Amino acid sequence: MFNKLKSTFLVLFGLAVLWSCESELDLKPEDNRETSESAFEDPEAYKQFLAKLYAGFAISGQDGPAGDPDLSGLDEGFSQYMRLYWKLQELTTDEAVIGWNDGTIKDLHNQNWTSGNEFIRTMYSRVMYQIAQSNEYLRQTEPSVLEGRGVDAATQDQIAVYRAEARFLRALSYWHALDLYGNPPFVTEEDAVGAFLPEQISSNELFDYIESELLAIEGDLIDAGANEYGRADKAAAWMLLSKLYLNAEKYTGTGRYSEVVNYTNKVIDANYSLVDDYQKLFLADNNSNGAQNEIIFPITFDGINTQAYGGMTFIIHAAVGGEMDPDAFGINGGWAGLRTTSALVNKFLDDEDDAIEEVEDERAIFFTEGQSKEIEDISSFTDGYAVAKYKNIDTDGNAGSDPTGDFPDTDFPMFRLADAYLMYAEAVLRGGGGSEADAVAYINELRERAYGNSDNNISSGDLSLNFILAERARELYWEAHRRTDLIRFGQFSDGGVWPFKGGVPQGTTTESFRDLMPIPASDLGVNTNLTQNPGY
Repeated sequence: MFNKLKSTFLVLFGLAVLWSCESELDLKPEDNRETSESAFEDPEAYKQFLAKLYAGFAISGQDGPAGDPDLSGLDEGFSQYMRLYWKLQELTTDEAVIGWNDGTIKDLHNQNWTSGNEFIRTMYSRVMYQIAQSNEYLRQTEPSVLEGRGVDAATQDQIAVYRAEARFLRALSYWHALDLYGNPPFVTEEDAVGAFLPEQISSNELFDYIESELLAIEGDLIDAGANEYGRADKAAAWMLLSKLYLNAEKYTGTGRYSEVVNYTNKVIDANYSLVDDYQKLFLADNNSNGAQNEIIFPITFDGINTQAYGGMTFIIHAAVGGEMDPDAFGINGGWAGLRTTSALVNKFLDDEDDAIEEVEDERAIFFTEGQSKEIEDISSFTDGYAVAKYKNIDTDGNAGSDPTGDFPDTDFPMFRLADAYLMYAEAVLRGGGGSEADAVAYINELRERAYGNSDNNISSGDLSLNFILAERARELYWEAHRRTDLIRFGQFSDGGVWPFKGGVPQGTTTESFRDLMPIPASDLGVNTNLTQNPGY
């Protein structure tokens, strides 16, 4: 059955990506392929193809961790969706550095990338590929198509839910495109299948499209907390709407903070709750140890069934090196690449000379033995504290399911309730209405979990935008939010400074145009409908 699905999937989605101008989007269809009609003879195929859309955020191809990639042109591990997205959101900020010399990877933290950067280019390709997959799924599940196949009414009702989830996943990728690139090419299921040059959409128009899609599917999505773990529900759509509205002023020039208050309230009032122990959110059993009640939308990983050299494999392995014991992280060895800067560490300290080991905030999960706090040589793993937040061990200390220790079970918490609390508080401060008392209460829930008591609670007098930005770092570091947060606060490019920003040890500001990534030069060279973002 898997080979049948794999073969047919390559046919359907191989057609779907023909519109792209990127050579990296070439697929490799197998022989003996089936038509869409035979592929969908079994009604279960509709759910199985939906599963591939979800898996597109976690895996990199059709055959395990390597061997039959979705995209060519870059090592399959490097080209995985979450690995690329995480790099662009974290390595460009004060939260992460990497010691490797792979291609132009150090240009990300240095903030001196160009339109030829292969990581920026491949993320662009990955986003567009994922959108193309969703478009083809929606073509194959149009009501008229289902009627023509004789699909019964009950199955059509279920497929309507699947379609809403596919539209959510497409909206998520289009949000990534909006946030990273601003003005990407734009294609939906309404466009004909075949090779053509897609038109570019403005950031204002794309904002409106994403908003309209999320509002349109709300009624068809499963109620908050009632769907299968790992699948989108109403709360996932509310979280994405909250993200969209929170950054609307940057995207469109017009703030939408009252909508942030509205939709984060919906999330907060839904069937989600904070897990009792912060560390549980980042362990191999975070799908079942109570963290699943806080995680609203995860990218799921499994050491046996969703093996990839990107995603959590990268985040966990690359963060282990020096004197760190791989066994303590449930892996067979570290890749000695990722660390953090003193700028993040200092956010947990009352005084920069204090020792991080003395901090009572349990969110400060750093490994310091043999590591220096300050970075002199960014290529040296022992320069900069290691981040020990993610582990491939469960709550009882057992390693994940992969006996080789290669591939983790740990899921990536893309959206979680704590973020809704923080977004609500920020929107209140930015004039979105709501209750300042509620905002303070939500922040204190997070801090009481972090400290184990109320001794470090804040009052309304402590609540400020500067506090929120710092608290978001303390709560959400390494969860792929930081670049977007810094841009919203005016601290990403020509504002904030941190070690090695701009390529100098003490850090320096960079040009404001770097708030957007460039449209890849390779796409501009082919698609005459595209215009480069300013500054590149």
